[in-house]
Amino acid sequence: MSMRRVLKQIGAAFLAAAIVLALPGTGTDARAAYENVLDDRLYDNEFLVIRRDPTGKVGKTMNIPVIIQAPYEMEDVWVGISRDISYYYEMPEDGGTESGVQNTFPFEINESTFEPKKLGDIKEGNTKSITLTARVRRDMKEGYYCIPISIYQGGKDGSEETDFMNVWIGASTASDTDESDEDTEAIAFVMGEGQSTPYGTYPNVMNFGINFRNKSKMDAYDVTVSMVLSKSDDEFPFMINDGNYDRHFDVIAAGETVTLPYSMAIREESYTGFYPIKFNVTYRESIDGDKKISEGPGAFTDAKTGATQSTDTSVQSLSYEFYVHITSKEREDSLGDFNENDRSKARIIVESMRTEPERIMAGEEFDLILNMKNASTDVSASNILFTLEPEKVDNTSVFSTESGSASVVVNSLPAGASTELRVRFMSKAGIDQRSYSITIKEKYDSPEFKNAEESVTVDIPIYQQARLSTSTFDIMPESIEVGSETNIMFGINNTGRIQLYNVNARFEADSIKTTEAYVGNIEPGQTGNVDVMVSGVAPTADDGKVRVIISYEDENGAVTEVEKELTLFVTEPLPEFDESMYTDMEGMEADAPAGLWDDPVKRNLAIAGGVAAAAAVIAGTVIFVKHRKKKKQQREEEEGIDDDIS
Repeated sequence: MSMRRVLKQIGAAFLAAAIVLALPGTGTDARAAYENVLDDRLYDNEFLVIRRDPTGKVGKTMNIPVIIQAPYEMEDVWVGISRDISYYYEMPEDGGTESGVQNTFPFEINESTFEPKKLGDIKEGNTKSITLTARVRRDMKEGYYCIPISIYQGGKDGSEETDFMNVWIGASTASDTDESDEDTEAIAFVMGEGQSTPYGTYPNVMNFGINFRNKSKMDAYDVTVSMVLSKSDDEFPFMINDGNYDRHFDVIAAGETVTLPYSMAIREESYTGFYPIKFNVTYRESIDGDKKISEGPGAFTDAKTGATQSTDTSVQSLSYEFYVHITSKEREDSLGDFNENDRSKARIIVESMRTEPERIMAGEEFDLILNMKNASTDVSASNILFTLEPEKVDNTSVFSTESGSASVVVNSLPAGASTELRVRFMSKAGIDQRSYSITIKEKYDSPEFKNAEESVTVDIPIYQQARLSTSTFDIMPESIEVGSETNIMFGINNTGRIQLYNVNARFEADSIKTTEAYVGNIEPGQTGNVDVMVSGVAPTADDGKVRVIISYEDENGAVTEVEKELTLFVTEPLPEFDESMYTDMEGMEADAPAGLWDDPVKRNLAIAGGVAAAAAVIAGTVIFVKHRKKKKQQREEEEGIDDDIS
């Protein structure tokens, strides 16, 4: 940072602080005066993006959201309140209250006040956000204060740049507690507030809405409420007809209540009673943020896989339950007759499971690793036969083994002990993308119970590879002048088994204006059409290659790009017709040898010769272009270029 800029910012900060302390009120006039003073400083910020002023209370800990936008590639970025406050404030030596600008640094100073936080790498033009915390001094007056924010590159002791932001400090009220750390509470929601339990009766469709309120004092952004589905009739009473039951909101303001609408068909196999419907909620505390694993407060863990559901430091996750009542068939008495042998029967359960690889693509082999545990406290099991039976689709197992059988024998399993089963499966290539079950049938002996039989089920998610191909590019015309346009049309075929989302085609070359065409979503087996006009901006200086970049998203929003090529020549505009040339030709006719233009036969032969020469030049150009295009196509065929992309 230049000394000129530092002095400019220091002066603006001092002047702003002095004005704020001198203002008798805190209304709009005070705010306007403050902003006028800070205009030069705010617009001079190089990294900070200020969307709204952070607010805090006297004597309380406050959150300071900081958004950094990279004007260039930034590596190992750290952000914190500037350590060099003596450059921006004149601090009192005795720590007491002084007038003027000497007491304008609004925060208490402790070992963590100036400790920067790591933001990581930021690509040029991208933004990242982080939240700093500091405790407001108890002797501060209500008003606006300017604080310096330091941005370190190359580590927290690396090169330093300083930008500025303003904060509003409000007076504490009698209702505020002394435990100021509670002021930093996270966003929380209330589900089903102020409404009765929804009731439904089989076989009717159940239409209901759920009240969902942001009970915190912060706005929640990018909020998604996901209903947790289950194929168990005991856990989930509704038919699963849609791929997901997510409800998304761009923003839910502090204190705002929204409605989650649902229309659900009740299962025939459901039972009368109350059902707890589970929901997973994800949200952001700010609009910006980069993804990475988070295990902070509010993250939840999947009961089956043990995986943390939050995958974004700015994306937080919460889980809720909401009860509905279903009237259907009555449950049968499952107690049955007492059998004394049941007391000596071991209980073998799946303690945990995993697959290698973790993400299984259709048509690939994978290892299923099961950790089986004897959950009994004092009953052992012996001669245990585990038989793994995969789910069938169209009477065919979706998973197969080399031997055709997936059975494992364990000689004994004492009470409380565990054993690992590892079985290698091959998934079918043509199955749909979803989870498939494997039933583990158990047959074993206990000391007083022979040939006991039990079964448990695990689910294996299978993914399909996205695939697409393109039809022949239709270019009309195939050669244009600078400033003119050509029409390009072609089809994008979804040759895979999963939907392609937000398909887009972009055309790039030095000779044309970069142009994009949005296609939208393409279902499996369907075709999306591209019809776009492309403008020439410069003559072609190479072989006329134009890059066609096709991008699409998967169901998780991950973007994939596929690059194609087409040939388009852009030429300089032909010179306009000059009437003087016609006049000159008349003069040439006058100067021609006697008899050339007087003789009709000779005159016609001369004209025909000129036309033939021009036609030969044009024909030669066309043949050259077609010959070069044909050679390019032959070269692509020899290199084995295929339109089918996976």
